[in-house]
Amino acid sequence: MNSGLVIAHFDHTSDAPDAIPRLRSFILDLAVRGKLVGQNAKDEPASELLKRIHAENLRLKGRERGKPSSEPEVRPGELPFLAPTGWSWARLADISYRIHYGFTASADRSRKGVRLLRITDIQNNLVDWSSVPGCEISEREIDQYKLRPGDILIARTGGTIGKTFLVDKIPVVAVFASYLIRVQKSPEFCDRYLKLFLESPVYWKQLRDGSRGGGQPNVNGQTLSKMFVPVPPVAEQNRIVDKVDELMSLCDRLERAHKKGEDCRDQLAALALRNLNNGQDSESFRSHADFYISHVPVLCSRPSHVNQLRRTILNLAVRGRLAEQCSTDGPASELLRWQQKDKERLVKEGKTKERMQLPDLNQDLAPFSIPSGWRWEFFANVAVIQSNLVDPDKYQDWAHIAPDNIETATGKLLPYTTIGLAGVFSAKHLFSSGCILYSKIRPALAKVVVVDFEGLCSADMYPITALINREYLHKFMLSDVFVRQSVSEDNRVAMPKINQIALSKIMVPVPPLAEQGRIVARVDELMAICDRLEAQLTIAVSEKRGLLESVLFHALNDRDELPKRSGRPEGLQMGVV
Repeated sequence: MNSGLVIAHFDHTSDAPDAIPRLRSFILDLAVRGKLVGQNAKDEPASELLKRIHAENLRLKGRERGKPSSEPEVRPGELPFLAPTGWSWARLADISYRIHYGFTASADRSRKGVRLLRITDIQNNLVDWSSVPGCEISEREIDQYKLRPGDILIARTGGTIGKTFLVDKIPVVAVFASYLIRVQKSPEFCDRYLKLFLESPVYWKQLRDGSRGGGQPNVNGQTLSKMFVPVPPVAEQNRIVDKVDELMSLCDRLERAHKKGEDCRDQLAALALRNLNNGQDSESFRSHADFYISHVPVLCSRPSHVNQLRRTILNLAVRGRLAEQCSTDGPASELLRWQQKDKERLVKEGKTKERMQLPDLNQDLAPFSIPSGWRWEFFANVAVIQSNLVDPDKYQDWAHIAPDNIETATGKLLPYTTIGLAGVFSAKHLFSSGCILYSKIRPALAKVVVVDFEGLCSADMYPITALINREYLHKFMLSDVFVRQSVSEDNRVAMPKINQIALSKIMVPVPPLAEQGRIVARVDELMAICDRLEAQLTIAVSEKRGLLESVLFHALNDRDELPKRSGRPEGLQMGVV
């Protein structure tokens, strides 16, 4: 093994998403290939161990099983790899005196006698025996299925299929359930070495290769019995186990250190964005913005950080922080005066009902202070919530939009189909091109999109016509300012919906019309930068994962070539007002 290659590239691969799990797998792979510790010529060869195990199996079983051999009769190329000097290959059945399924019974928590260990009782190689239920079982069956230290259990079904558990100390009398397979290996074989083999890539590859269809591992007694196990001398088995324990402990420390570093980075990123959101004056806002921009490689190092940045951009936009105010724009109050005519026209066209009576809006109760010239208004005063339910049978070729066709919190429309192909039969809302479609189901998901075509949408959605800049209203509805108001009365409901009255009363910060256009342009510009940054980060993550795989492959095969290193993504240039 070329361990120096792994060390040389560790700084560049350690923050790959699955670096530590891959390192653990690599250690196990080295261990069962004889590349983790050196061989000792003084060790008794594994072939002698297998002869003794064979003799012991004959005694325990009381019948001929067929002589195991250090060189099993297999077709050329069937063995996973060439074993080191002193090692032998054996099938799992050759080093075990019994491989069998568990006891079929119903778990009964009222019974405190014999416990029935199930797959669900095994979590992260641990069992809380006090929570394992009991079962009804005869004395003869207890003797047949009773668990003993050194037993290895393998899950043969469910989401943990192929996973193993080494029985160590048992404080109770217990048997194992039928969805587990027990391997009772020879007392001379190191149970901890067999356990680490059953966690190694060599084991998992054999399970997958033996599966029909090649997808889910196929675990049954026959598959396990035929599995090839690389057998080191007994002394080397113990050295391997000790070395693996040492390296896994190191991986534990690396994992904790990496998590601590990531937690600190997440906290710093959250604090920086919170400071941006809460900047009370232009000077403090600019200071926080400069800090964020100069530390983008640290604060925005994962795609999830970019999503947080997008939310911050939207929140800054609706607070008047991203575009400059201009005294010649005129106040927003002038914009709101002529909206009544648009509403009256929509009422006459039958696209909406008469406007509900809303109380006067108290500007002092608004969520935050807004720039001079802006105005807080109820949602019902800046948009028309339409209701135009139609029979879908008459619109078979029209587009059908449901909440599932809108991406959460991004305002992006996902692939959709027609009314006919969707098999729609209940009444749906008819919407026109230019509408904002908003899902009233689970408002915290912020499913809202602008459409440039006509069609039908789910009755769980509101078609909305904006009376101010449509894109500005759309971006406001994606912001936390809108979302927090939309869920304020529904946060204790299992499946919250926002009704039309609650939506109408949401408070909207309204800039002058010209400034709305500048805000939309600025947000679009910054979102495009975020898209590029996210793409760069995604590529960087992929390159780091590829580099990690390449390094481990080269190291495992004793090669000296150094894979090409990946570069850092470009920084984000926000620009602030």
